[in-house]
Amino acid sequence: MLYNIILAVIILVCVLLTIVILLQPGQGQGLSGGLAGGMQGGAGLGARRTADLLSKSTTVLGSALLVLCLVANFTIDRGGSSESAVQQQGVELPAQQNESSESPSAVPQMPQNDGGQNNSGNDGGSGSEGGN
Repeated sequence: MLYNIILAVIILVCVLLTIVILLQPGQGQGLSGGLAGGMQGGAGLGARRTADLLSKSTTVLGSALLVLCLVANFTIDRGGSSESAVQQQGVELPAQQNESSESPSAVPQMPQNDGGQNNSGNDGGSGSEGGN
């Protein structure tokens, strides 16, 4: 309900913002010069005051549009679901395999020392090097 009210206000602000932007003077005088020229009566708005009013109106309406869009984002009815679409579909990650059925790793494993002895000079061979 609140979202629909905010949406109606956003549409109204968009229409007003479009009108105010179109009234602003461009390269020539634009519509604001003709509007100010036709109001020579008691208001006494000149082209400069009309341009200032339109400029401030554009700033206010643009800011209001930004704030209303942010507020509307928080008032959207999500239907009671706090899960994302991916979580609702039930996409599962692959289960971890047992160590016995694990495929061999592409990275070679480092040999581990047994008993805390460090045989840095011995490669574990029979001591004969060379091709006999």
